[in-house]
Amino acid sequence: MINKAIFLLLISLVLLPLHALAVPLLGGWRPLRDVKDPHVIAVGEFSVSEYNKKSKSELKFVSVVSGESQVVAGTNYRLIVAVNDGVEITGGGESKNYEAIVWDRPWLKTMNLTSFKPSI
Repeated sequence: MINKAIFLLLISLVLLPLHALAVPLLGGWRPLRDVKDPHVIAVGEFSVSEYNKKSKSELKFVSVVSGESQVVAGTNYRLIVAVNDGVEITGGGESKNYEAIVWDRPWLKTMNLTSFKPSI
């Protein structure tokens, strides 16, 4: 009887940490699986459009370079977006990266831009 109890204790001590590693923390940031997903691109385009409205800029969305998501009464997206500043540069124009954070609540059909800054 004691051997069985010790065996179960040892198994749980081995399996519990493995389970904790496999389950992401609630509210934690997780890498996006596909930055070419149409919804992720729509979030990236929205971030540039909203930034342009608020700052009276004329940045042009190019692509989503990378990103993470966080579940919080909706989804926060932290994206690195490549943008063009609209000025033609010899050689085809260079893009710059910005970090955008967007809070998306699709059931309300709303997105809010909470941060938009040059990426370091």
